[in-house]
Amino acid sequence: MDSTRFHDRISSLTTMFLGAGKLSAANASPSSAAPVAGFGQTGNVYEELGVTTVINGQGTMTVLGGSLMRPEVEAVMALAGRHFVSIPDLEVAAGKRIAEMLKLPPDYSALVTSGAAAAMLSGLAGILTRDNPQFIKQLPDLAGMKSEVIVQKSHRNPFDHQLRATGIRLVEVVDRNDLQKAVNEKTAMLHFTNFANAAGQIKVDEWAKFGKEHGIPTFIDAAADAPPVSHLWDYAYMGFDLIAFSGGKALRGPQCAGLLLGRKDLVSYALLNNSPHEDTLGRSQKVGKEEIVGMVKALECYLKEDHDALNAEWQHRLDLVSAEISKVPGVSTKFFVPDIANHVPHMEILWDKRISATPRDIASALLASKPAIVLSTGEEGEALSLNSFMLQPGEDKIIATSLAAVLKAHAS
Repeated sequence: MDSTRFHDRISSLTTMFLGAGKLSAANASPSSAAPVAGFGQTGNVYEELGVTTVINGQGTMTVLGGSLMRPEVEAVMALAGRHFVSIPDLEVAAGKRIAEMLKLPPDYSALVTSGAAAAMLSGLAGILTRDNPQFIKQLPDLAGMKSEVIVQKSHRNPFDHQLRATGIRLVEVVDRNDLQKAVNEKTAMLHFTNFANAAGQIKVDEWAKFGKEHGIPTFIDAAADAPPVSHLWDYAYMGFDLIAFSGGKALRGPQCAGLLLGRKDLVSYALLNNSPHEDTLGRSQKVGKEEIVGMVKALECYLKEDHDALNAEWQHRLDLVSAEISKVPGVSTKFFVPDIANHVPHMEILWDKRISATPRDIASALLASKPAIVLSTGEEGEALSLNSFMLQPGEDKIIATSLAAVLKAHAS
């Protein structure tokens, strides 16, 4: 089935189930299905398993489950689960729809992956193998292929494990002179980690431009870089050949989904290296029909949101918490918005010697409270901070009360 017929079929199914009123978004949600017997009958599956749910004041962290899907996404995923479909055809069709929604350059497409890390691996794998069946099967054996990826030393991080899994060698550079010297016949790709843009001497636009000048594909890891919403297309127009985004963070798509955006040829090669194709490096990175369709819906919803209003609401929640905890002698707050990644209002919580506790002490006490609350303490446990964009209604008040009580308990 070609992509046009596929889209027509999907549209007709959506009209039949949703438009005709036979299945609304609300009653299609799994949460409103028939009563559950056995596991799940209490309505709290985590409690039944003995796992504590938490109030998430840390943000869209994978270790906490990312974000919470919208009901509309759950509903569309339920619809997707009622039929069988060719996964490669679905990937191509979904990629076309996503590229249209984002108004990407005409020679760009998209691929729904099992997360941004999976997009990194399959994207690089595609660059290495192109559509050569033998190369695809032999990865991470790079015999006959290019074998080096250039990265700024300041951009090294745990996620480059995905790149190394293909068998390549990472070549570190510091400045543009290093970069010029590092390029050779083995260079397969130039990799850029966007949250490290400020730390590197070669900035994001320079990296893309250099790749174009030398005919080398450039990849940007922008996993947590929405909001702002414009980042979803900014890097494509900047000239990056491949871009990775997480689908389960601010986009509020399935947690096990991500987006690989980029040149149509490179995106098609990435798919050849990914599930459902067998004997590929990416076979383990399966993304289901439900996640693919859910990612399309999540993106549609995200693009329609009033992002200014959301930011105002997130700041209001922080203001409420700040007003309460600032009543404790010695406690103050400071607001900030990270320049890149999780670009939403944050609040740092500060105190003087009148509070005899470290940020980790306070965070531990909150985690042990009922309900459990998770705040950020920084990589070294040096600061306590809160962002509110993953809070559910009323949870800001719970945090304000609990945090004030913990701070008072440590007051001299």
